[in-house]
Amino acid sequence: MKFFHLSDLHLGKRVNEFSMLEDQWDILQKIVTLAKDNKPDAVFIAGDVYDKSMPIVEAVQLLDRFLVWLNELEIAVFIVSGNHDSAERVAFGAELLRNSNVHIVQSYSGRMNPISIKDEFGDIYVWMLPYLKPSIVRRHFSDKDINSYSDAVAAALSSATMDLTERNVLIAHQFVTGAITSESEEIMVGGSENVNGALFDSFDYVALGHIHRPQNIGRPTLRYSGTPLMYSFSEANHSKSITVVEMGRKGEVEVSELPLTPTRTMREIRGTYNEIMNRDNYRNTNTEDYIRIILTDEQDEPEAMAKLRNVYPNVMRVEYDNKRTRAASSLETVVSTDKKAPAELLGEFFEMQNGKPMREEQIKYTENLFAEIWEEVISV
Repeated sequence: MKFFHLSDLHLGKRVNEFSMLEDQWDILQKIVTLAKDNKPDAVFIAGDVYDKSMPIVEAVQLLDRFLVWLNELEIAVFIVSGNHDSAERVAFGAELLRNSNVHIVQSYSGRMNPISIKDEFGDIYVWMLPYLKPSIVRRHFSDKDINSYSDAVAAALSSATMDLTERNVLIAHQFVTGAITSESEEIMVGGSENVNGALFDSFDYVALGHIHRPQNIGRPTLRYSGTPLMYSFSEANHSKSITVVEMGRKGEVEVSELPLTPTRTMREIRGTYNEIMNRDNYRNTNTEDYIRIILTDEQDEPEAMAKLRNVYPNVMRVEYDNKRTRAASSLETVVSTDKKAPAELLGEFFEMQNGKPMREEQIKYTENLFAEIWEEVISV
């Protein structure tokens, strides 16, 4: 059986105030074309279907059209919600859509039940987990001590009665320890969102979402597919792709990639204002790309953004790299703190004010308090 593994569509997203809807229409159509050519049996979408919990109308319409295209090709679809999604909104019409072979996980209810699909080797059990936070899982397991994200996922998976002699696939949206991030993800400070990858060892393949760079975590079958589009300039050199999973008999799993080429990509151009505006320079550049321009002039160019957009209409950012900005950056580095968890910074402040470190129970209280605050912030 063959699967396409996708994630983090972020439909309706804006990057530096540019709407990505047109690019998203384009890339989803390219995915459908690849589906026609490669004939997968199912498409997995591992969360962050939308960019916001209350998506714009155009984003909802785009998802609807994508599902119709896949349904016309008789391809099954499996969708879980991510941290950017409202699980309830993503799951609207889930029961009705199941008749069209579109399977959308409901809000987490404390139970996990797989969906069985068959091929010539027997059953494949597809398990689906929406994005989980400790507070969501805790209310369903009053007998368990659930403080961390790993605790939450472990408790949720404990309700899955799996036959390990059969093939089991999991679709989930979590931050697995060891993943390499980009600027465009929303990741907790201090790593408190981390989930231990060993929790997924029983699954033959784990289709992960949440991290925007395609990558394996420890093994080829524990994998992030990454975003189908670039959503930050830190991804400018990334190759976007669809992850293709082919499952044979138990233990036979092949993972490969199909490249995705957007109409517009993200690129960085560096040089003086005159160099960048030189006709020969921009002739050799796709001026429709989304561009970050770094000017090396010592003096700021008046109204640089407006002038540059006359030639490069999709300039997203204009920055300077010169003696002044490097000096400011050096000063900022000296006075800034390292990336520390809020509870750690509070502990240092407490010790400065009181001449002694916080007690163990105080540290635990503040760590739990900051975790609860963060859960509330990312659920908004």
